[in-house]
Amino acid sequence: MKQEFGDYMKHLRETKGLTINQLAVAAGISGSQISRIENGLRGVPKPTTLRKIAEATGVPYEELMDQAGYLQDQTLSSNEAVPDWATSKDKRDFRKMLEDDGELMFDGIPLDKEDKQRIKDVLTGLFWEAKQMNKRKKSKDTK
Repeated sequence: MKQEFGDYMKHLRETKGLTINQLAVAAGISGSQISRIENGLRGVPKPTTLRKIAEATGVPYEELMDQAGYLQDQTLSSNEAVPDWATSKDKRDFRKMLEDDGELMFDGIPLDKEDKQRIKDVLTGLFWEAKQMNKRKKSKDTK
């Protein structure tokens, strides 16, 4: 997966007419990190890095997440049954709550748009990291 994503990244960058250094500056990440991704020497980037690349290239974040293999995992796990006892409050999607325009607070302090985005980015990274760890653990348990 990592080399496939690296090839995709290189093609995306070249299609946008960007050098490695131009993309690095626009995304706020190092050129060596981009080079390692493109050459398959580094694993698939974390969602927070993908968001930076998406913003720098103008490509939808969801497209990069899909290309990186994160969303395929999500569609597989979305088949997990929701318990019959779950109420509508139990089924709320935290990500959607952060994306809504309604006011959210943390510890009594209102969150602005930037706060919500940062929280969403951090939680997305942690969520997918945990999913990958669980997947590896399950594959070890079945051996």
